[in-house]
Amino acid sequence: MSKQDGSSRQVTTGPVDDSATPILHVDMDAFFVSVELLSRPDLRGKPVLVGGTAGRGVVAAASYEARRFGVNSAMPMSIALQRCPNAVVLRGDYASYARYSEQVMGIFGEITPLVEPLSIDEAFLDVSGARRLHGSPTEIAWTIRERVHAETGLTCSIGVAATKYVAKVASSRAKPDGMLVVPAADTIAFLHPLPVSALWGVGRVTEDSLLRLGLRTVGDVAAMPHDALERAVGPALAARLERLANGIDPRDVHTTRVEKSIGHENTFGHDLTDPDEIRRELLRLSDNVAVRLRKAGLVGRTVVLKLRYGDFRTVTRSRTLAEPTDVARRIYDEASDALAGLVGDGARVRLIGVRAEHLRPSGGGAMLWDPDEEWRDAERTIDEVTAKFGKGAVRPATLVRPGGERRGNRPPRGPDDDDAAAAAAGWGW
Repeated sequence: MSKQDGSSRQVTTGPVDDSATPILHVDMDAFFVSVELLSRPDLRGKPVLVGGTAGRGVVAAASYEARRFGVNSAMPMSIALQRCPNAVVLRGDYASYARYSEQVMGIFGEITPLVEPLSIDEAFLDVSGARRLHGSPTEIAWTIRERVHAETGLTCSIGVAATKYVAKVASSRAKPDGMLVVPAADTIAFLHPLPVSALWGVGRVTEDSLLRLGLRTVGDVAAMPHDALERAVGPALAARLERLANGIDPRDVHTTRVEKSIGHENTFGHDLTDPDEIRRELLRLSDNVAVRLRKAGLVGRTVVLKLRYGDFRTVTRSRTLAEPTDVARRIYDEASDALAGLVGDGARVRLIGVRAEHLRPSGGGAMLWDPDEEWRDAERTIDEVTAKFGKGAVRPATLVRPGGERRGNRPPRGPDDDDAAAAAAGWGW
């Protein structure tokens, strides 16, 4: 069973004490699929997938009917269709998703100025100051759900709680199209019966570690002696899991979202083995990262290379710069150096990615001598040409061959590519 197939749905149906629950987590239901169904009502009630079908396309979203077959987002489409062979697959319209996202976020902003978007289809809201105008947190949640449906035709699920973490857990339990209020006094009673996978930061590896210790529920983690938990998962994660397991989350809703990283990655239609082809792709990805950094007015201090081999083994390498950068050539040089020893000798590369981390605003003080000055000026000139004539008007010569054909054994880029979808939806990785 999928973890979010609606089979464990839990909603609030009667009066509840929401006096100390000002935090709302609003999450659109199967957002991409739901937008598609607005123009394809004949597909309602059927298993529907949005994503790429060519080569190694992945599932971007799955309807709840498809999730009951064990299909999840980010799953290879080939596996999804094995589990749910009757699914209808749609390629997706990311520009349309962005328009609906903007409309939904606008509704949130009319309720309270304290809105923290997490992604294209979910956000935290702090409604502390909205009570006099719009009512209690429960009433506000009802208003949001009604307005979203009336104005867009879409549904959302809302968690109402005293903290961001509990509100997010509550919204996932309320799916689809539900609302769950967790009174502050009932936080522990709500959290402790949940499986350990409900804790933020618990992925498959950490979950396996906790299960081996006999920790199956959030309550088990809360009762675990600190030293034993620290030995199992390390001091930093142990401290965070203990706080969350006891409902402690002091984070406020922040209205400005600071990007933690900017990156692009691509899964190839066929494994790459030629180091030159891999480096050519590395250059293209580095250029995409640098363009997004400059558009955002950011520079990155750390460059991270990600490789996934044909056997699904994944490795990452990072390099920290003396000075943060938004220059593609610098990003490429660092990523290329990190690539040494990872390719060649027949190694088959399935996926490659580049990202910049430890971001800060650009222009934070000039260096006495800038080794990338010429490259930076050239790339900013290319930005200006691109803005005027469109993407692809100017490209590094390495990425072009006579006749304008692409080199390498990968097909032309399209919506199936991870980073094309990410760019369209405003995502990083």
